Parts: sequence; C-alpha cells; structure tokens
Amino acid sequence: MARQLFAKNGLENTTMNDIAVASGKGRRTLYTYFKSKEDIYYAVIESELERLSDKLDEVAAKRIRPQEKVIELIYTHLSQIRETVVRNGNLRAEFFRNIWMVEKVRKNFDDAEIELFRKVFTEGKEDGEFDIENVDLVADITHYCIKGLEVPYIYGRIAHGMTEEATKPQVAKIVYSALGKRTR
Repeated sequence: MARQLFAKNGLENTTMNDIAVASGKGRRTLYTYFKSKEDIYYAVIESELERLSDKLDEVAAKRIRPQEKVIELIYTHLSQIRETVVRNGNLRAEFFRNIWMVEKVRKNFDDAEIELFRKVFTEGKEDGEFDIENVDLVADITHYCIKGLEVPYIYGRIAHGMTEEATKPQVAKIVYSALGKRTR
C-alpha cells in the first residue's frame, strides 16, 4: 500500500497516517516496524530491488553462453529499472530527487549484481570466451557502466526509435570487444 501511495502522491505528500489507513493498520502498528515514512520508503525500494535481483538471477541461471548471458543481464537490468520507475509514477520523481537515499538502500543490490557479473565473467574466462585479466575489475566497471545508463535509458535518450532487438548487435559488439573476444 505504501508503494502505491508513494507512487501516487510522492514521499513528501504521503503521511504515516495515510499508510496506516490504506493498509488497514493502526499508526502504532506501523511505528512498531518502521521509525518513519522514510524507513517505509527504504523498504519499498528494497522490495523493488529484490524483484530486479530475482530477474537477474533467472538470467544468470540460464544455460546459455556467457557472451549471451552478459548481454541479457545488461538488457534485463535496464528494462527492469525502467519498468520499476515508470510503474511507480510519482515515486520516479522521488527517485531522482533523493538519489543519495536510493543509493544507500541500493548498496546490497549493487554488491550482489557485481558478484553476478564476476561469476559470469569467470565462467566465460574458464570457457575461453573472454580474455579478462582481472575479473573483479571488469565486473565493477560493467556494473557501473550499466548503472550510468539507467537514467538515459529510462528517459528514452538511448537509441532513439530503435527496438531492443535492433540495438543488441551493436551493444554485443562493444561488450565483446571489451571482453577480448569477437562476436560469433
């Protein structure tokens, strides 16, 4: 209920009482679990990040070549972030206005995503698909590059008018070049 209220009214225009009424709980009950509406906001963000993390785990578990897995992880990350932000309406404005708050909550997700890339890059290196000297560094760089693309991707400023399928060959070429292998 809190996510819906934040999405509709924004963080500043939502009160603990609004959340209590909408959820059918008393304010005292909310304060038993959360110190403030900001704590509830953190919980909402964490919940959204868990959804994204689950989707990325699904991709990582697929039995596909590491090269394909990397591209699918990138597109899954970006499309799920965009879907989350768009679905949450006014929460989108809060996301951009309170980016440091979001970053604080997002730390665990970021660490887990970097670890996911480490595993895929290690797999690709062991299979001879990637020529990577420092897997940890490449995983960090990959994560932060994708993270840097989130806002332009959300606003549709990347690949104007092109479909995801049309952009994948060029994205793959860039990624595979960075990983030390040519596209097949």
